[in-house]
Amino acid sequence: MSVQIVIGAQWGDEGKGKIVDIYAERSDVVVRFQGGNNAGHTLVIDGVKTVLHHIPSGILRPEVRCVLAGGVVVDPKVLLEEIEPLKQRGIIQADRQLLVGAECSVIMPYHRALDQARELSRGGNKIGTTGRGIGPCYEDRVARRSVFVRDLLDKEKLQAKLEDVLPEKNALLKLHGAEGFEMSAIMDEMLGYGESLRQYVGEANSEVREAINGGKNVLFEGAQGTLLDIGLGTYPFVTSSHTVSGAACVGAGIGPRFVEEVIGVSKAYCTRVGAGPFPTELHDELGQALREKGHEFGSTTGRPRRCGWVDLVALRYAVQVNGLTSLAITKLDVLSGLDTIQMCVAYKDANGNLVNEVPLDSEQLEGIVPVYESMPGWSEDITECRTLDELPEAAVNYVREIAKRCDVKVNLVSVGPGRKATMETDLR
Repeated sequence: MSVQIVIGAQWGDEGKGKIVDIYAERSDVVVRFQGGNNAGHTLVIDGVKTVLHHIPSGILRPEVRCVLAGGVVVDPKVLLEEIEPLKQRGIIQADRQLLVGAECSVIMPYHRALDQARELSRGGNKIGTTGRGIGPCYEDRVARRSVFVRDLLDKEKLQAKLEDVLPEKNALLKLHGAEGFEMSAIMDEMLGYGESLRQYVGEANSEVREAINGGKNVLFEGAQGTLLDIGLGTYPFVTSSHTVSGAACVGAGIGPRFVEEVIGVSKAYCTRVGAGPFPTELHDELGQALREKGHEFGSTTGRPRRCGWVDLVALRYAVQVNGLTSLAITKLDVLSGLDTIQMCVAYKDANGNLVNEVPLDSEQLEGIVPVYESMPGWSEDITECRTLDELPEAAVNYVREIAKRCDVKVNLVSVGPGRKATMETDLR
């Protein structure tokens, strides 16, 4: 038995989908445990690109069981739209490969409408949400008025819940200048989704526990990244769920003693989507060059990602709060061609004092000045490298310096989007 967690170590978009796909080769079960369809994981297998939003990245391994555990919030319309093309490609065989937790909260139409209306009303103070209704859905869970996937299979339960919450939702929408919803229309839509999903629905958390107790290899797939955690990230510019490794235990209902490895995924540089402080952001031609070379556009929204140098202060923070046992470094190839590479090793505050941990107060972080150290770059194209020996010495030294300064080993290095463009390492 092995229980592993793959987690984002930056602001999301680190390439977790590819890393999960690689680890899934040695897994029996892959589990999503938080977030919703605001996350997009991109896989490139034999030149074919697959973008996933709800479904775990292990789905392209036919022998792997993929589970949406109870901590996930599900948009049934989006999930069904994701399932259909995978079925047409022969990837999903009925319910054998996919389990949707009956205990997952449902993103309702009024959640999406409220999310978008609130963001619009903020004017120039937007948080940068995807408008997918994730936040309002988690709000309802905390307020104990959630609609669950199991409710979509029971007309009476669904109607009772909507009679309770819909008047308030319509009043909130009116407050923000948006139109409300008719009960009958929502009932028909959601019950239809429920019937279409019925074959996939089951008690996900109990199945995950049974898999672990049965000695199976279980891999937990995180969405977003550490610094977007609702409690441990750069609030309020965060997502609405806990994105750190501990959330796997809560979201799937397992004890922490079962977890053996926590793998953090980090780009060789840094990106962020949407609003919020980003200390190492590059506003010049180099930042634009990284965006274009790295194809840094959101897989869910298409929004251009902000790009900057690797931030080792933030990365060390991720190592600590997640209990990382190793790092996987992605997109090392994007840095090829640079004479010099900068890495942020510390911060200075507005008064010139050194700061060695990420301030979670966004205003304070906004005023941070990064302290850089330079490393030699390399000119070679490394996309065909498959071992450390094939990499330029400067590239190896750069990765080794990340491992050393973060006090964690690097066990995977990716130099391209495909499965084969990855090498196992043991750099410390």
